[in-house]
Amino acid sequence: MTTTQPQVLELQQQKLEVQKHRAQRQPSPTIVGNCYKVGKKIGEGSFGVIYEGIHIHSQIPCAIKFEPRKSDAPQLKEEYKTYKILKGSVGIPNAHYFGQEGLHNILCLDLLGPSLEDMFDLCNKKFSVKTVCMCAIQMLTRIESIHERDLIYRDIKPDNFLIGKIPNKSEGSTDILANHSLEAPHMTSQIYLIDFGMAKHYRDPKTKVHIPYREKKSLSGTARYMSINTHLGREQSRRDDLEALGHVFMYFLRGTLPWQGLKAATNTEKYEKIGEKKKTTPIKELCEAFPEEFGIYLSYARKLKFEEEPDYNYLRGLFLNVLKKRDQTNDGVFDWMWILDRQIKGRERKRDHYAQKQQQQELQQKQQLQQNLHQKPPQLEKNYQLLEMQQNKQSELTNSNIEIGTFIPLSSNTTADNGIGLNSIGKTVTQEINSQNINFNNIKNHHQKDSNLMVKNSAKNEENFSNNDVKTDENNNSKFITTRINHTQDLLVQQPCNLSNEQKHQQQLSQNQCANETVNPKPTKRKNFFRCFPCGSKKD
Repeated sequence: MTTTQPQVLELQQQKLEVQKHRAQRQPSPTIVGNCYKVGKKIGEGSFGVIYEGIHIHSQIPCAIKFEPRKSDAPQLKEEYKTYKILKGSVGIPNAHYFGQEGLHNILCLDLLGPSLEDMFDLCNKKFSVKTVCMCAIQMLTRIESIHERDLIYRDIKPDNFLIGKIPNKSEGSTDILANHSLEAPHMTSQIYLIDFGMAKHYRDPKTKVHIPYREKKSLSGTARYMSINTHLGREQSRRDDLEALGHVFMYFLRGTLPWQGLKAATNTEKYEKIGEKKKTTPIKELCEAFPEEFGIYLSYARKLKFEEEPDYNYLRGLFLNVLKKRDQTNDGVFDWMWILDRQIKGRERKRDHYAQKQQQQELQQKQQLQQNLHQKPPQLEKNYQLLEMQQNKQSELTNSNIEIGTFIPLSSNTTADNGIGLNSIGKTVTQEINSQNINFNNIKNHHQKDSNLMVKNSAKNEENFSNNDVKTDENNNSKFITTRINHTQDLLVQQPCNLSNEQKHQQQLSQNQCANETVNPKPTKRKNFFRCFPCGSKKD
């Protein structure tokens, strides 16, 4: 039983998938080629894995490709030879080292920036006409350089066209793009072409004899962009690279191609459906709503004969003409540069905002520290609170004593009929309190002692009082005081000072009547009232 061409292609792809997974499972060495240090992973392909690396001595960054040595279709060795052939061409990276490390083949190349596919995703799957024209001019020039070295590329796709990057030793990688280190100030407008694993000679380098036309060839390349002749199994030549480029240009303009997203049970059926859709889609329909030069380019590429040499200058002129019609120039400013610039400025604004916020927090902390230095210590503040509570309690107790009864003794030279009012009594009391500095607690104790003494001497005191003279013992004046100076003054203020003549007469009669009565209360039974001196009336 013979296998058909699509079946062979499918088997080859399955083997490549297995080899890729094996390469991913196998750890890479830390140092390769005696001078290249392996860093983080930045990509992978059908051949294996790509790591970021750096030269130990020169500190120049590089890309290191790993391929299993037991691969059924090794590519790195042939790719290294192709890089040597293309050495010195504009837009082609340099190959620094090829060798074997353990179970892998190693290839060290210049480290570049992200791919056009990455930039396309960054721009939301749509490029402007200007960006597509500028890309087309450079991509055509890269393919022309390869064709001049007697090679055809055979794997045209946006993933293999990379943006150049200026090495910057002082700055590390950034996360603007997931798999590459790139910052807008360190980008170049130059586009590079990489991955020559499927490149092939289309003519003899010495004799310049073109390879013969053949059919029933296996598919090689990416189905989305490959030429119609490649789908038909025909030998590829320079025309097929140009047609694949045309499909990439329309992909950039449209965002998608009509043959994307087709469903099929197997890859073989899918490739057949894609090829059929390409043949049945008219160029006019494919390029509708876009400058006619893109349709002219695609028609030109499909009409080329197998060995015919393309007119690269004419094709580049088509895209320059588009820019001229739109009053634009090939200035190297692509769509993604604006987006990356906004991202970097936005990140700088966030960084500045964060720094400003930190400064404000530090200033607030300093101000809070200064306030804490001027504040009272917690223990001292607590002592102040306790002292205030004690003063409040004493004030409440004093108010209760005033309600029970207040003894206001008269001095020895004062009599009721002399007309001495309460103001003069208050002055005397104030002077006596200030001179003796009597404590409230001592006053209370003296009051209790003097109450007992007053009972014993009540008879003697009655004889000493006359109708007009009320004499008191000056030595016992301070013992009858039961309130502090503040409450005494409050009591004096509350006494009626401005009395009418009739009220004064009634008060004089009351004082004369009280002069004949006993001064001291009768403490036979303890009650909650005392006789007020000098009138002797009961107060609750």
